[in-house]
Amino acid sequence: MRVHAIAASEVAWAAERARAVVDEVQAVYVGPREVPELLLVALLAGGHVLLEGVPGVAKTTLVKAFAATLGCSFRRIQFTPDLMPADITGTYVLSPRDGTFRLHEGPIFAQVVLGDEINRAPAKTQSALLEAMQERQVTIEGQTRPLPEPFLVLATQNPVEQAGTYPLPEAQIDRFLVRVLVGYPSERDERGILERFLGEPPRARQVLDPEEVVRMQALVRGVHVESEILDYVVRLAAWTRRQPRVLLGASPRASLGLLSAARARALCSGRQYALPDDVKALAVPVLAHRLVLAPDAEMEGTRPEALVAQALGEVGHRREPR
Repeated sequence: MRVHAIAASEVAWAAERARAVVDEVQAVYVGPREVPELLLVALLAGGHVLLEGVPGVAKTTLVKAFAATLGCSFRRIQFTPDLMPADITGTYVLSPRDGTFRLHEGPIFAQVVLGDEINRAPAKTQSALLEAMQERQVTIEGQTRPLPEPFLVLATQNPVEQAGTYPLPEAQIDRFLVRVLVGYPSERDERGILERFLGEPPRARQVLDPEEVVRMQALVRGVHVESEILDYVVRLAAWTRRQPRVLLGASPRASLGLLSAARARALCSGRQYALPDDVKALAVPVLAHRLVLAPDAEMEGTRPEALVAQALGEVGHRREPR
């Protein structure tokens, strides 16, 4: 199951860099350490992140701090009802000097892209991200251009406010490797926020550069995975598809994403191999947002997170005897 062997020294280097990134983000973002850790896992696994939370809980601050630690180019797109796809991808503009059309690149051509309040734009505009997120390329007027490496989309949305918003289509939700729920801070954390902003607001320092990020992504693909881990991931996904309360279960893309995320978590933890605990820790953020509940389950107030937690309780990580 191993793609290529990775040296212990490379794993130790990656784990040290991962800790440094999270520590630096935490110097700016006051909240659970698991949140920046999930962002890093998604980046190293080659996925994208959907940040969900009410306004004012520092989602944008978190994203900016994370991007600053990577040393990557960063662009922010404020999604609004009148935003057009060309505002994201770019368009060809006539140059008066030589009479030729030149591409004016949109903000999607950055390495880290923040899609702020993504659900405020209609589906036509949201779909401009689909090719970029899945294929790492953009097609503009019939011409395909690759996006820079690494490439990461971090999108935010408010789950409470419904006026003037457009629900994300399932096809786009499935492109997000993880969904991170950003809630209110504890009283202790909120007091820490106030103390930090009594003076000059803290700024995150650069810890990595784009070449190092790409190197760490390559190391993830060398993390060893036993066949029992593969079986565990498949059984978890299959469990969601058999549930009468679930209209649409986890797709094979979700299984691939869970496996990739588990390998990235193993690398960040300083291991050359993935464990069932990696899968368990990431099952809810990777799988829950992809589940479409049956109408009666929604009316009963069933939460997808609770269903994934139930799956973890019922599905063992060891291969069952036949």
